[in-house]
Amino acid sequence: MRNGFFKGHGLGNDYIAVDLSELDFRLTRARIRALCDRNRGIGSDGLLALCPSRRADFGVRIFNPDGSEAERSGNGLRIFARFLHATRRTRRTAFRVETRAGVVGIRLALDRYGDASSVAVEMGPASFQPDRLPCSLAGPELIDRPVRVAGQSLRFTGVSVGNPHCVLFRDRGESWSPAEVREFGPLLENHRIFPNRCNIQFAVPTGKRSLFIRIWERGAGETAASGTSACAVAAAAVKRGIVSGPVTIRSAGGALLVAVGGRGKDAMDLTLEGPVAEVMRGKLSPSFVRELGLHGSDERSRSGT
Repeated sequence: MRNGFFKGHGLGNDYIAVDLSELDFRLTRARIRALCDRNRGIGSDGLLALCPSRRADFGVRIFNPDGSEAERSGNGLRIFARFLHATRRTRRTAFRVETRAGVVGIRLALDRYGDASSVAVEMGPASFQPDRLPCSLAGPELIDRPVRVAGQSLRFTGVSVGNPHCVLFRDRGESWSPAEVREFGPLLENHRIFPNRCNIQFAVPTGKRSLFIRIWERGAGETAASGTSACAVAAAAVKRGIVSGPVTIRSAGGALLVAVGGRGKDAMDLTLEGPVAEVMRGKLSPSFVRELGLHGSDERSRSGT
């Protein structure tokens, strides 16, 4: 289908999926923003673009709703897997996908209707090293480090799970207010110590193997769920001895399970598992495609057709 699209969500974190070979226009930042616009476009927390890969069964480029490119997205990859299976680009239940941050393994669990209603993604290793985020602070690891924001001194743990994360913890029984998330989130996302910006998580332990988080996502703002955020929080909490794995991460959208293991506490591999749903499929109207032609015709992304 020319100019076709697929839309799905993982716990309310929604993405549009497209096949670059089927588009009549080149993706640009402005066009991605137009597609993700919730009032004038399809509306989503990001866009997934199927592209060729020499290293895996499929390739994907992942874009934030502001048009910037993300290295990896846990929920995005699970939605992408459902897109591939639902549109019969594969009938396999295990395959590999190449992202900007490397190749990941994916496993589908089919329900009684034959739909991939649950997906597990092997997210690979977590790193706490400053140069992996990147972060300009010195030292071997970013564990419980101070950062000053809005006149307050906070403490964070920095984690890379293919993309950068800044995790802030409060003790069990405490909480982070929505107002704090909206105040600290954008300031931390764009803090000078994070040259490529950062995803921010506000976490509170709720049990020996569980935490509740609020999420400020780079390029998207506050979101109901995030797969890489869940992985980053699980890795940081296990690293600091706050919980042990496997870890259930709950957010406003629901719960994700993160298995932490493989390399031990100091070098851990992560697997993310959770539900995924299809919302719609459709075709962009000719008039909308013509309108897209007016958006960023000279502004090209690295993954354009």
